[in-house]
Amino acid sequence: MPEPSDTAADTAEPSLEEQIAAYQREFQDLDPQVEQVVSALQRLNRRMNVAYGRQTATLGLSNAEWEVLKALVLAGAPYRMGPGELAKRLGLTPAAMTHRIDRMASEGLVTRERDEKNRVRVIVELTDEGREKWLEAMRLASVFEGDLLQDLSSEERHLLGEVLTRLLRRVEDAQPDAGGRLNDLD
Repeated sequence: MPEPSDTAADTAEPSLEEQIAAYQREFQDLDPQVEQVVSALQRLNRRMNVAYGRQTATLGLSNAEWEVLKALVLAGAPYRMGPGELAKRLGLTPAAMTHRIDRMASEGLVTRERDEKNRVRVIVELTDEGREKWLEAMRLASVFEGDLLQDLSSEERHLLGEVLTRLLRRVEDAQPDAGGRLNDLD
């Protein structure tokens, strides 16, 4: 039987302040300002991914399927790519991409056909249903993101966007191969 102190509150993630204090206790060279920014970004990213996952789930989509739909939309009309291109863009193995495409094709979100110009090549194309699911997910995300940033002025949003873009560029320059995932998340 659990002890009275074994409550959900005891297992909750510590506050940022508590985390930084613990880190400083164990690693005296820590810059608390840097740690606050990095830890806040990590927590925000994790929580946003959970929120997006809940939204896509209401549409019958997984985050993994959303990523494929997004990649096809970003490719532009006619929303077509080869499975190898998709796998590389999403940081997946070809086998994982094939599994994902199989599932999405059976759900009517994409089609898979042989390229008429090169019969060895397969083309994955977004269906009208897949595009509608993508649009609905974007509508839900737009509301969530607007709520998230509602307390920031237009100037603050612009400045935050600029600062985060600079940080992203620094990571991309230092880690150019880090665009994909280390592990398949399916």
